[in-house]
This record gives sequence, C-alpha cells and structure tokens, in this order.
Amino acid sequence: MSNMNSVLIEGNLVKDPELAYLSEEGNRKIAKFTIANNRYYRDKEGNSKEETLYIPIVAWNRLGELSMTHLKKGMLIRCVGRLKQPRWTGEDGSMKSRFEIHADHIEFTKKKKEKSKETSENVILLDSVEDKGVGESIVLYRI
Repeated sequence: MSNMNSVLIEGNLVKDPELAYLSEEGNRKIAKFTIANNRYYRDKEGNSKEETLYIPIVAWNRLGELSMTHLKKGMLIRCVGRLKQPRWTGEDGSMKSRFEIHADHIEFTKKKKEKSKETSENVILLDSVEDKGVGESIVLYRI
C-alpha cells in the first residue's frame, strides 16, 4: 500500500512566477513561485500573534505556462499538490534539502475594481484546463 502525499495550501504570491526550461529543446517548462501563508493566533497571555510561512511551489508543463500567464504578485491562490524534498550537496560538501510543493491544481481569484472599491461578488469560472497525460489542472476565477 502506498502512503498518501497530498497538500492543500492557500496564500498570497510573494512575487511573480519565474519560468525555467529543463531540456535543451525547451519543451519541459517549469514555473516556480512562493506563497506566504499567514496564521493568526493568541499566545498564553492573550496577545495577538502572526506566523508567516513562505512555501515554494513548482508547476510543470502546461500548468506552469498558465501560472506564468495568470498569476501575479499579491494574488491569493489555493494550491493542491504533493510535498517533495529535493536534496543536494552544498559547496561545503554538506547535504542540503528543502521542502516544496509540486502543484497538481491551482485556483486563484482576480478582483475587479468598481468605482475604486474591490468587490467580491459573482464568482465566474473563466477557464479550466486539464493535461490528461500529467493530471494537472488550473481553474481560473474572476470575482
């Protein structure tokens, strides 16, 4: 039996996604971006506290292309994917690693301004794309 590795996380894009090509022909595309996930809580004394996690996300192929087209700094996104832990040897010879999410599904909202006021009514599905070979999808919403 295989173990389950599924992550759902929501946060704001720290900066615009970056695109990289993984083959000489340029046919393996990857978009990398980071989201900030905020947690608000009260400590033992009742003081309000905030904890921010910065989560690196990787989107492959068509999902990466769509991420490059539609995602912009500051946008709120929701990502479903799997946790991976790349490992490498550092310049000093020590083993290094980090955790990142490899996205299978990304949702986000685009806000439109009406009379200099943001509205959050009428969520409309604009597009839904699924790469049958890889199982990735992106769902685009406009608010």
